[in-house]
Formats: sequence, structure tokens, C-alpha cells
Amino acid sequence: MQPQMQVIQGDITTLTVDVIVNAANSSLLGGGGVDGAIHRAAGPSLLEDCKRVRQQQGECPAGHAVITGAGNLPAKAVIHTVGPVWRGGSEHEERLLEDAYRNSLRLADDNNFTSIAFPAISTGIYGYPKAAAAEIAVNTVAAYLRGYTRLEKVIFVCFDSDNAALYQRLLAQRGTPTGE
Repeated sequence: MQPQMQVIQGDITTLTVDVIVNAANSSLLGGGGVDGAIHRAAGPSLLEDCKRVRQQQGECPAGHAVITGAGNLPAKAVIHTVGPVWRGGSEHEERLLEDAYRNSLRLADDNNFTSIAFPAISTGIYGYPKAAAAEIAVNTVAAYLRGYTRLEKVIFVCFDSDNAALYQRLLAQRGTPTGE
């Protein structure tokens, strides 16, 4: 079966998928936007898991990803990835954003998960232009799914309708199976 990509507008913390991706900051200790929402919904055990990861490896640099339990979330786990701060494109932001998606997908595969949900990484306070970030997300995920993977479904979860429309348009242009 060919893996499917789909777009939904909504709250990533309510999805029943194997793993959700958190657009984390390098401290892994929570923050604003989707990071704060995931930490609030998951409860204190997520912060404790993140503190353990920090003790083992220190901060998480841009482009990297780590996995923890999901606390009170309906998902089985949370993959925390750090996207790049947008600095005009001159600081390898595109490669770092690709790495954030790719490393998250690898972690999901390494843990035998079949469904994963992504927020729009780096497009909030980190300022990555939404259209460029959506294109990187869709292209990186599509390229990954062409190789061997256990993943059956990748969901892009958009907070607002404008961003959801961007992703829908990109998937339609690719003729990507959406499973809808």
C-alpha cells in the first residue's frame, strides 16, 4: 500500500495517531505556539521525559529530533524536532527544515509507527515563510515515503485555513494520494 499524505485544519493535540511531532525549541522544555499547546495537553510527564532527554544529550539542535512518551495525549509518542529560525535563507534554513522533517520520519520508522502528524514547523515565532515551509515539508515527506517505510499515513495539521489551503494545493499539484 502506498503511504498517504493528508491535510487537516485543527488541533494536533487531539489526533489519534501513533506519533505527533512537536515543533520544539532547543531546550525541549516547552514554549509558545504548538510547543506550549502540546506540553499543556500532555501534562507534566512530557516535561519530565524532556528533562531526561536533556540530561542524556543536552539541548536539541536545529534539524535534529528526539522521541518521548505522550503523557495525556491520544498519541503513543511525541517526536520533538527543532526547526530553524528564519534568517533570510542565508543560514542553511532550508536544509535544517528538511532535516527536521526527515529525522522525525526516521524516528517514527525506527519505533515501528505507521501514522504521524506534523505541525507547520518553524512557521510561527521562528518566522519561516509559510509557502516555502509548506513546499519543503511536502517535498521532503514525499521523497521519504518513496523509500522503504512502515509509515502508512502522514498528516499535516494546520492551525489556520490559509496554511491548510497551501498544503492542499501542494498535494493536489503532486497528485498525491490523500486517503480522503
